[in-house]
Amino acid sequence: MKLLLDENLSRRVVPFIQQDYLDSTQISLLNMEHSTDKEIWDYAKTQGYVIVTKDADFFDMSLLYGQPPKIIWLKIGNQTKVGMIKALLDNKTEIEQVLISTDKACVEIY
Repeated sequence: MKLLLDENLSRRVVPFIQQDYLDSTQISLLNMEHSTDKEIWDYAKTQGYVIVTKDADFFDMSLLYGQPPKIIWLKIGNQTKVGMIKALLDNKTEIEQVLISTDKACVEIY
């Protein structure tokens, strides 16, 4: 599973999650900082990414457009880089179960 971190999430997280989430990246690393949410959605869909976000915008889009892409909605408040890394790594099994095994469109991480 490869993750596409939303622009509001630090690109500095990417190297720390690469072992568990191969080929993951972040919006600014793709030079997509000025892209609309719809452009990001379409890119994630065509490239096989799961979008990681702290905002409801992509969840709302999943209700409108369906899946793919799937969404990891981080509801962990303002966290340090370490906190965000920990949330993604510690919840990897739950994320995979919800998004892959049960084929849900979104998993919320608290």
